[in-house]
Parts: sequence; C-alpha cells; structure tokens
Amino acid sequence: MFPDVIQDVEARLAERLAALRAERGWSLEELASRSGISRSTLSRLERGEISPTAALLGRLCAVYERTMSRLLAEVESEPPQVVTAAGQPVWHDEESGFVRRSVSPPHPGLRGEVVEGRLRAGADIAYDTPPVPGLEQHIWVLEGAVEITADGRTHRVEAGDCLRFRLWGASRFRCPGPDPVRYAIFVVLP
Repeated sequence: MFPDVIQDVEARLAERLAALRAERGWSLEELASRSGISRSTLSRLERGEISPTAALLGRLCAVYERTMSRLLAEVESEPPQVVTAAGQPVWHDEESGFVRRSVSPPHPGLRGEVVEGRLRAGADIAYDTPPVPGLEQHIWVLEGAVEITADGRTHRVEAGDCLRFRLWGASRFRCPGPDPVRYAIFVVLP
C-alpha cells in the first residue's frame, strides 16, 4: 500500500473507534476499564496520533464484539463480490511482526471471511479474549509452522495442516522459526 492510503485508512480507523465508543455512550474511563487499555492510549488512538498494535486492536474488537476484519471493513468502502489481489486491504503491525491481508473481507449477508496472516520468525501475539465468543476459525498453514494456543490448548500447525476450533477464551499465535509462517484463516461468525 502507498503511504497516503495507509494514513487514510488509519485516520478512518481512528474515527471509527471514536464513533463506536460514542455509540455506546462510554467515556474514555469506561472504555479503559472495559478494555484494560489506558485512557491516554485510547485518546491518542481515537485522535489518530498513534496506530494500534494487533494486541490493542484485538482488545478493542473484543470490547466492541467485532472481528478485526469486520472493524477494518467498516473503515473501508463496500467490498465488491470479486476482490482482486490489489483490492485486498493489508494491515501491518511492525511491532509484533504481523501482516494481515483481508482476502475476502466481511460482506453484508455473509457470515464468513478469509484472512491471510504472516508472522516473522520469533513473533508472538496474544489475545485476551475472542472478538466474538464462539467464533469459528479454520487455520490452514500454507508455509512454515506456527504454534497456536486456543482456550488453553497449544497446537503446532505445519505447512499443509489445518487447525479448526470455536474460540471462547484467550488465544496466542507464535512463530517459532527459523522461517516466517504464512497461513489462511477462514472465519465463520456464530
């Protein structure tokens, strides 16, 4: 993506996060209490002064009961039925080494989506809660290997393997290396 496109998406994301809080009538203090994210960080996120990490965005998605894809789709225009490679939104979290491509973004009337994830060797991302309790996921590893912990059980998933589950609790994605991992996630909302 071009820098001006990334900045535009980040600005719309900041606006959407502020709107979601306002829709619920929550103060920054209330959202901080619900999310475990400091009031100052939330304020800076909503003003677009900082970009959220995958972990922060995951916590906010859980509080707002949205998948990350749904939240990001809310700041994008309506996706067409055919999503070209060039039209697939890509989000980078440089801090964690996570790259997320929305291959088949959420679409009105559809319950599923497809996401491509890439983690650099050594990357480790933990989510406290699922964005939507009972979220169904099918994770198919395309290259490399990843350790996925879902609801307290850790699985090593290698190229060609598929892990499937409904997520009710915490989760963690860790790329043990030495190579990066690339995987597809098929998400089905309950």
